[in-house]
Amino acid sequence: MEKAIVFKNIKKSYGSVQAVNGINLTIYQGEFFGLLGPNGAGKSTLINMLAGIVKSTSGTIKAMGFDVEKNYQEARHSLGIVPQELVFDPFFNVREMLRFQAGYFGKGRENYDWIDEILERLDLTEKAFTNMRQLSGGMKRRALIAQALAHRPPIIVLDEPTAGVDVELRQRLWAFMKDLNQSGHTIVLTTHYLEEAENLCKRIAMVNRGKLVALDDTKKLIRKNSAKNLNIKIDNLDEQKILKILKSFKVFIKNEILSISLENLEELNDIIVLLKKNKIKFFDIQTTEPDLEKVFLQMTKK
Repeated sequence: MEKAIVFKNIKKSYGSVQAVNGINLTIYQGEFFGLLGPNGAGKSTLINMLAGIVKSTSGTIKAMGFDVEKNYQEARHSLGIVPQELVFDPFFNVREMLRFQAGYFGKGRENYDWIDEILERLDLTEKAFTNMRQLSGGMKRRALIAQALAHRPPIIVLDEPTAGVDVELRQRLWAFMKDLNQSGHTIVLTTHYLEEAENLCKRIAMVNRGKLVALDDTKKLIRKNSAKNLNIKIDNLDEQKILKILKSFKVFIKNEILSISLENLEELNDIIVLLKKNKIKFFDIQTTEPDLEKVFLQMTKK
């Protein structure tokens, strides 16, 4: 597969603080890729270095084969980045802003149909002639997403794009991004809405304290790093007695419900046998599937 983005031994320090510490990561063309991590993990620093806003301390970054420092113009042409912050030009209406943005990348009248499509897909057509200052917060967020797409870049980077936005925009945005991804665009997503990443991203990288702590196919990552959870409602719960009986298992007790992490399904039978043997009355047994949130919490606590 052709490479879209390559981070090679990237480091970034601010004085004594190591924001990014030796990350090696390759994202391939046509991927829908998730970049996850807690606040302060180094995600935004990586994106800012990719965009050329921040210079790395050491290492190299390439976008579509172009070095982001040595070949800045070519690399920047290949990127459309949606920032977390609501930054906009207050002097233009939405359509003017998008046309000017595309013009910075050498796009002219031939690009107007694409801009109209963006406006329609993000439900901005009725706001096309509205000044950016007059838009609501949610509409400004839509306009910023449109701005990143205006020059039709092959790589689209979404940094917390749905933070604080309504359900309608989320649905419209993800439908649009799925279509763009299917047509060959590379999508990189950072988000704290882990269910979005789990549903959308085929591969996921997790960073913590400036280091890459996980990288794999999303389903494999969940399967390898998280177990099923068993929940059992206990009648007249004696917490100390239960913990002693099930001392060989990972047990958490809350509101008279046992929550037990299962390494394999065979352990379910072992637990039931132990409870029956010790005459513990139980009911309402449920198992829950592992999900990305559990893996995230596990990987970022290490």
